[in-house]
Amino acid sequence: MVDADQTFVIVGGGLAGAKAAETLRAEGFSGRVILICDERDHPYERPPLSKGFLLGKEERDSVFVHEPGWYAQNDVELHLGQTVDRIDRTAKTVRFGDDGTLVHYDKLLLATGAEPRRLDIPGTDLVGVHHLRRLAHAERLKGVLHHLGRDNGHLVIAGAGWIGLEVAAAAREYGAEVTVIEPHPTPLHSALGPELGNVFAELHREHGVRFRFGARLTEIVGQDGMVLAVRTDDGEEHPAHAVLAAIGAAPRVALAESAGLELVDRAQGGGVVVDAGLRTSDPDIHAAGDVASFPLALFDARIRVEHWANALNGGPAAARAMLGKEVTYDRVPYFFTDQYDLGMEYSGWAPPGSYDQVVIRGDAGKREFIAFWIKEGRVLAGMNVNVWDVTEQIQNLIRSQAQVNTESLADPHVPLASLVP
Repeated sequence: MVDADQTFVIVGGGLAGAKAAETLRAEGFSGRVILICDERDHPYERPPLSKGFLLGKEERDSVFVHEPGWYAQNDVELHLGQTVDRIDRTAKTVRFGDDGTLVHYDKLLLATGAEPRRLDIPGTDLVGVHHLRRLAHAERLKGVLHHLGRDNGHLVIAGAGWIGLEVAAAAREYGAEVTVIEPHPTPLHSALGPELGNVFAELHREHGVRFRFGARLTEIVGQDGMVLAVRTDDGEEHPAHAVLAAIGAAPRVALAESAGLELVDRAQGGGVVVDAGLRTSDPDIHAAGDVASFPLALFDARIRVEHWANALNGGPAAARAMLGKEVTYDRVPYFFTDQYDLGMEYSGWAPPGSYDQVVIRGDAGKREFIAFWIKEGRVLAGMNVNVWDVTEQIQNLIRSQAQVNTESLADPHVPLASLVP
């Protein structure tokens, strides 16, 4: 039975929000739990949208965090297709944007996520220009890739980040022609640096993807309202029947900003400032998932992580903190990708400029290796490519902050566990 004396409200029905609601109940919270989702679909996980579901290898129902009946069974008041347009911190209420309904909260969690960045060029209003963030986007794109493959059509992707490359792989598996336009000199430049980006470039070239590095889209050309081609700032024109904008995502901070919560400058990655307990500048409001910028003492930095594992773990951590438990959210960032026959896991944080060398263990040419980003002999990050069951060992190396012998690190015959003091 629900005790109405306390009400916890969660704004954002993605993985972080759904796992927070689950954790509140699992930890014995008996008050009202209200989960507000601006999509009409039940909360779901996003990785399949550019992987298994997009490829037609996973069913639609497989993406949902919980069975639809779970919410009622656990007394979670789920509001689908509802937006929140205002937080009144003094009155401790949130207001629904569609009808102005006010809901009181004792604790509030912002799990509003991120949204795709938009191309600011002529032609983005043409039929055939796509983004990939939501289940509805993936459903539309899945149909597009099927038709492009059947008709030998061309997909142009703006951006060679994780989403861009995963969709490129899916499109090639459907049989579509693919051109990727990327202003940096390699794919995944901001994530992996120049040293490892070429591994992914060669992988995709082997599967027929064409890259145009050092170029940006300047215009999407149409005919009869449909995409016909794209033009780039190097003077080239490329045929296109569909365009995917995969130029990154921006944290959805408008609600937090209007409430006067402290934010991180956009130039520093943006997001809502939280402490190690995922509390915002208002102690009764927490934030988790893509929107939260949290301090990570391990790297002496404040970071915002847009990947699945951060939502999976951050939502429950915020829920425990809302319950008054002592929480220090200090997980090593983790993400993964699957492209063709390449599977990869990445642990750590090593943006370009933060490391002084990359050490390879294994055979990068055969795409069976582990890469380590090193600064002053210490491991900042590790990426295992088609090498499995090493994530815990890599994360232990990162957490140890110990100086390692790089020759031993590069030697596959030296157990990784032996390098942790």
